[in-house]
Amino acid sequence: MMTIGGPGVILSYLFSAVIAVIVAYSIAEMAVVHPVAGSFGVYAQTYLNEWSGFAVRATYTFVQIIAIGAEVTAVAIYCSLWFPAVPQWIWVVCVSAGLIAINAMQVGSFGEFEYWFAIIKVIAIVAFIILGLGLIFGLGPLRAVGFSNLTAHSGFLPHGIKGVWLAMTLTLTSYMGVEILGVTAGEAEQPEKTIPRAMRTVSLRLILFYVLSMIVMLSITPWDRMGNGVTGSPFVSTFSAAGIPFAGSIMNLVVITAALSSANANLYLTTRTLFSLSRDGYVSEALGRLAGNGVPYLALFASTGGMVAAILLAIFAPGRAFLLLYGVAVAGMFFVWIVILLAHLAFRRALSKKGVAQLPIRLPFSPGMQIIALTGLAALAITTFYVEGLQFSVPSFLPFLLLITIFYFALKRKNRRKL
Repeated sequence: MMTIGGPGVILSYLFSAVIAVIVAYSIAEMAVVHPVAGSFGVYAQTYLNEWSGFAVRATYTFVQIIAIGAEVTAVAIYCSLWFPAVPQWIWVVCVSAGLIAINAMQVGSFGEFEYWFAIIKVIAIVAFIILGLGLIFGLGPLRAVGFSNLTAHSGFLPHGIKGVWLAMTLTLTSYMGVEILGVTAGEAEQPEKTIPRAMRTVSLRLILFYVLSMIVMLSITPWDRMGNGVTGSPFVSTFSAAGIPFAGSIMNLVVITAALSSANANLYLTTRTLFSLSRDGYVSEALGRLAGNGVPYLALFASTGGMVAAILLAIFAPGRAFLLLYGVAVAGMFFVWIVILLAHLAFRRALSKKGVAQLPIRLPFSPGMQIIALTGLAALAITTFYVEGLQFSVPSFLPFLLLITIFYFALKRKNRRKL
């Protein structure tokens, strides 16, 4: 991202946050009316057509399984900073086993773990920003760094607006996960209250966690010395370069926690999406069975495919494992967000003006906002052809979409014969 956009990547994160907030609000509106497991898959099926309801859930399951593998691979990369002699696949196995154990517990226990993961992450990012601002302004014994690094190395936009736009193909993926608001609605108490409450903090958190953190990071360390972040976290690199004792190791622990939190949430999302597909008859009924504690345990084990892929890649291609997993998921998430926005447009058309006015949370300036987000997503999907490492994201996704479409129609024909 840094090599593509330079300091202008700050704008990339800001513009990406706008699209993410539009998607999140779209899901939140539908979730308070339809608090069901399967979330946007059910909404697409209800307000668009059956194919889109199946395709978006199948794609989301596929993408999240890959994302889980990418996150546990990232944890292994970060752990290598402390224990370089330990093979990455050992970390992947240990982390995977721990995440499966957490998700096999009751939903309340899962929420407890995720709460503490999130607390550690939030405290660390706030501390990073405060300490970073101390370095920038020279508080206490620290020498002021200032904001010169944002403009001193070939300017704020070393690659122009083109660089900012190309970087958005990567920064947008940082926000993919906002759809958890809808997926968890099926197990939330009083979703008409809890979902709007959670949604109102999303915009602030996105700006705080990403935009402000990026400003601090790029102010402390020149963008052309940041590296690509594949072999380690840029947060760790920033404090290590600043020469603050133990700060690099502390931030490494934090980014490990953040990666664990993301993998934990993705495993939950994938399990519930498979459960939803099973209950609608698209996949085996066995995946819809619940254990005594309410966990769809077979769907959980089916969701561990990304972890298996991560273990194999960590053994046979450790240097490229993260990039291989990451690149495949990008186009799929573009598709998922586009379907969500289209479903929301249809949802709004189905509601009367009185129904829209009674929603406890509403996306302003509809349908203009959805159209802006849809146009941006479509343009960014095309842009991936010009970004190194993502050139094959869309071409590799199209055969997958064709396969699940063939599977859908074959399944539909089979069900008709049964009837």
